Amino acid sequence: MNSKMIIGSTEAVCLPELGITQLQTRVDTGAKTSSLHVDNLICFKKDGEKYVEFDLHPDAYDLEHTIRSQAKLKASRKIKSSNGEVEHRCVIETLLKLGEQQWMIDVTLSNRQDMTYMMLLGRQGMSDRVIVDPSESFLLTH
Repeated sequence: MNSKMIIGSTEAVCLPELGITQLQTRVDTGAKTSSLHVDNLICFKKDGEKYVEFDLHPDAYDLEHTIRSQAKLKASRKIKSSNGEVEHRCVIETLLKLGEQQWMIDVTLSNRQDMTYMMLLGRQGMSDRVIVDPSESFLLTH
């Protein structure tokens, strides 16, 4: 029996360590890395370790509402976007809650203001835990 959960091309995810619940997210098997739209990104050191602080938009339809969050900086990577441009992005590791399951994922912090969804869940973030049904959306929403 297959223990992978079936998800749609769009799902509501939670990022509890960042204070985000029910963020509408685009599931993209064509993207390697997950990305999250942030504004006002600053890097700083705390106790000798690198951190990032940023504003998140938990509701794509209310961009005035923001949550200020911070996370330990895991890395800085060159990422090739869907339009072919290469940019440096900060990478954090955070807890992803999808349906009744949760696991740690790497997320790049980027400017997705021109995109429909504030977050994109890529293949690495899906790990070996899900099967995507591209004809469905919000299969895990109760």
